[in-house]
Amino acid sequence: MKNTKQFGLTLIELMVVIAIVGILATIAVPSYINHTKKAKFSEVVQATAPIKLGIEECAQQTGSLADCTASNNGVPPMPVFNDKNYTNNIAISNNSATTITITATSQNISGGPYIYQLDGTLANNQITWTVNNSAENSCGKNGLC
Repeated sequence: MKNTKQFGLTLIELMVVIAIVGILATIAVPSYINHTKKAKFSEVVQATAPIKLGIEECAQQTGSLADCTASNNGVPPMPVFNDKNYTNNIAISNNSATTITITATSQNISGGPYIYQLDGTLANNQITWTVNNSAENSCGKNGLC
């Protein structure tokens, strides 16, 4: 009589493989969702870069932040976003001659809209930017920045 070996997986081995795949999926799916949110939100952060640069140029030219508004003194006009963008709008708020705020709001990101707020302070003819995480549903509060 010939001794033949059977090849294949037992039921227990299949169940172990399914359990491992299930554990990996429970870890990977939330990480993937968070990663895609961060990737989408990076568009919002990058959309503020030309505004920041324009405000810095304005501060160098005028020595103040009071006249650093959209389409004025080197600050570009506010961009117009459509429904396909992840950025909804950007706004500039001049608080005084030495402080300014750029606020960008997201759209089309699950759990949003998220707010990215930059506070600029002019001192010694140089602007220091800080991300303000106190805004409700902001990028820092939700771990997106």
